[in-house]
Amino acid sequence: MSLIKSISGIRGTIGGKPGDGLSPLDIVKFASAYGTWVKQTSSQSPITIVIGRDARLSGQMVNNIVCGTLTGLGINVIDVGLSTTPTVEVAVTELNANGGIILTASHNPKQWNALKLLNNKGEFISDSEGKFILELAEKEDFNYADVTELGTYSQRDDLVTLHINKVLALPYVDVEAIKKANFAVAVDAVNSTGGFVIPQLLEALGVQTIHKIHCEPTGNFAHNPEPLPEHLRDLSQAVIKTKSDVGISVDPDVDRLALVCEDGEMFGEEYTLVAVADAVLNFHKGGNTVSNLSSTRALRDVTEKLGGSYSASAVGEVNVVNMMKSTQAIIGGEGNGGVILPEIHYGRDALVGVAIFLTHLAKFGKTTSMLRKSYPNYFISKNKIELTPQIDVDKVLESVHAKYKNQPVNTIDGVKIEFDKEWVHLRKSNTEPIIRIYSESQSLSTADTLAKKIIEDIKEIIKN
Repeated sequence: MSLIKSISGIRGTIGGKPGDGLSPLDIVKFASAYGTWVKQTSSQSPITIVIGRDARLSGQMVNNIVCGTLTGLGINVIDVGLSTTPTVEVAVTELNANGGIILTASHNPKQWNALKLLNNKGEFISDSEGKFILELAEKEDFNYADVTELGTYSQRDDLVTLHINKVLALPYVDVEAIKKANFAVAVDAVNSTGGFVIPQLLEALGVQTIHKIHCEPTGNFAHNPEPLPEHLRDLSQAVIKTKSDVGISVDPDVDRLALVCEDGEMFGEEYTLVAVADAVLNFHKGGNTVSNLSSTRALRDVTEKLGGSYSASAVGEVNVVNMMKSTQAIIGGEGNGGVILPEIHYGRDALVGVAIFLTHLAKFGKTTSMLRKSYPNYFISKNKIELTPQIDVDKVLESVHAKYKNQPVNTIDGVKIEFDKEWVHLRKSNTEPIIRIYSESQSLSTADTLAKKIIEDIKEIIKN
């Protein structure tokens, strides 16, 4: 059993003793701390919080506990039921709520669930806010409401449609162009909420031929729910078998988007953002973009080609959002298939990604694989090196920085060293004595070679 408490929420496996897994007592404690924080930081009365969930087996159970706990604090709850992370983020602002909780463990297996916490802007809470909520939970410093002051509970089932309508209204989305292209699309939603949300979006976009696999929102994930190439073999085969123009895969809470080309090959999760950003940047030439330090250089190439400025943030959605705001970026995201478009909200949104990508593909007028080939081709190698607990990881990173001080180096999140169009990014794990080493080059073999070179440097530094 596992329970992980972090600044972004609480995540764990269902079952076990309190404090070991995500038990009902842990859910009550953390929901109480979050509700107390919202009450303390809001001048409004009454307080309203939006709750939504993915289709996990434990979802209804966790939902009942969270909603009951919040109403017990005197907070009004709007339950949007089976939904998506971006839909709940949109709902917070649309319903003028004071916050939101998404019940999802994202790409973790079905044994897991989590409470992901939003502020009144529908954005993930900050580092300092998360630490404060953790302290409240640890102290159990909360007071529940008297019986005459309990919060109310209500349900809404129209928020997905509202979200889709906002996507359709974007200037980068052209329904007529998509209809004219007459796409056949295969969808793998890993038996979570994307199973009904993505087909509903596709129908609204004018797609008439939709081949669905793993689209029943049962919570029994048909494969590992992270949309990585090794988990998308069923979708790849379905695309070929049905002669679809593109395959679409989303994770359980529908904030990450991976695409499959018409020949069954992966478009590349890193390139979801690149393609969608290309479409937006062609609409707003000179616009700025942001992704994190471990994402592909291809976004920078596309941005600079169209006259814009690219910035790299520390890893983590909150960090990407903060840099997007500071640089006034018109689009950003992460190389895990996460697209962030501020015009709708500051959060990763697979619905936005699908609609803009299909418009872009329709106007491109050629196949999905040909669109992929139109972008700079890079390959990322992902490695790690395990250290003994006695080794000072920070000093190791400082030594690597010193060794490559004549190269462009970024130290906002570990150490990232650039070698012309190649780079290597070293980050220490927050939970174990490990240095994660990501490298990118124009071939996988050279990316691997670059990573091995840095690993040897680290070993030499430790030895000396």
